[in-house]
Amino acid sequence: MRTLLFIVLLCVIHTASADCDCLWEGAFADVQHTADLVVSGTVIASKGNSVDVAVEQLMRGSENKPSVRVWLKARDYCRPTVETFPIGTQWVMALHQITEQVEGGFNPHTPNVSYGRVEDYRLSSCGGFWLQQTEDRVTGNLIAAPRWDHNPKMTPVLIDLVTAYANGQLTRDKLLEASKEDPALRELMLDTRAFLRNEN
Repeated sequence: MRTLLFIVLLCVIHTASADCDCLWEGAFADVQHTADLVVSGTVIASKGNSVDVAVEQLMRGSENKPSVRVWLKARDYCRPTVETFPIGTQWVMALHQITEQVEGGFNPHTPNVSYGRVEDYRLSSCGGFWLQQTEDRVTGNLIAAPRWDHNPKMTPVLIDLVTAYANGQLTRDKLLEASKEDPALRELMLDTRAFLRNEN
């Protein structure tokens, strides 16, 4: 009986440890400054719990490689799952560099599933550390969005505005204003501009 109870207890402990436990750190606007690297890029490969991202724009930080490896969810690491980032999709990511080996972070029997290699990057799920990109616009938990909602309904924002914010060239109020702009009003403004151009 004691042996059975011990086994059940071990299972409960293992299940609890497999879940991530972290506090919400904030929207992208609140957390991007804590990252080592902020990039815009396309997922070009996926293996184990990592993806390779071709860097198309360095929004903040420095990186000489044309692509970076980003390590995602495994064990109880507080990170999004690899399925969140299909090959061919575009993202803005606020990444933390892996600077040292973590004890128990690598298993030679599952080399493609690990904490991550030194000098690669990791992506946290404890805040709005990523935004989905479609052409020149982004959506996601950008600013003043609900906690733990990584894909709230919002007006797409120009990536140039996000870059300007990350570099301290745009105020938080202006970024917030851009995220709340009425899409119908913007469409009307674009139609009006096109009409005026054609009239001249």
